[in-house]
Amino acid sequence: MEIGFDNEKYLKMQSEHIMERISQFGDKLYLEFGGKLFDDYHASRVLPGFAPDSKLRMLLQLADKAEIVIAINAADIEKNKVRYDLGITY
Repeated sequence: MEIGFDNEKYLKMQSEHIMERISQFGDKLYLEFGGKLFDDYHASRVLPGFAPDSKLRMLLQLADKAEIVIAINAADIEKNKVRYDLGITY
């Protein structure tokens, strides 16, 4: 399989860009991450070279500047929605 994505370059560039944006907004920037934050296996399947934990690793590079709020849809909890990739509920 040919690698089509440089994960380390992505982590470096994305972290730098986020830090730049943070400085433009008075040290506050709200970001929303779609998909799986800790283990995005779908992205790693469709984008060879993308590591499943790339989003988490990128946030860890910003750990001294980042505050994280994780929001989960209450309806998903009430319905016992299952993550089919892992077979666990939310």
